Amino acid sequence: MRAVLQRASRASVTVDGRVTASFDRQGIVALVGVTHDDGAEQVDLIARKIADLRILDDERSVLDESAPVIVVSQFTLYADTRKGRRPTWNQAAPGPVAEPLVDAVVESLRGRGLEVGTGVFGADMKVELVNDGPITIIVEA
Repeated sequence: MRAVLQRASRASVTVDGRVTASFDRQGIVALVGVTHDDGAEQVDLIARKIADLRILDDERSVLDESAPVIVVSQFTLYADTRKGRRPTWNQAAPGPVAEPLVDAVVESLRGRGLEVGTGVFGADMKVELVNDGPITIIVEA
């Protein structure tokens, strides 16, 4: 499992003209990708990193600040660009494998009492954010 965490001062996700998630204070946008052999251990690690990394102002975490999080499923995090000009997605888990694991990350964060919004799995999403810092962290599990 792989996640790209972006600290943002505001963010939103829109699907078919409808906003599915947004925040307008400091929070995290987490793009989450799943590979074939991911499971509960990777879910726990990614959720813990999202909640506990001290990447907000004054070295505070999402959990410290009760900051909002938007989780967006992102199979393209497993793009293989080593050959040619067209990426392959062979390392990305198929939807039936990936969707429940991304949902488990969301539920793990909500279980910590956090405000978590999402996109729509597999949909064409418009993600807007103001990267604050900028701070962008890649987490591997």
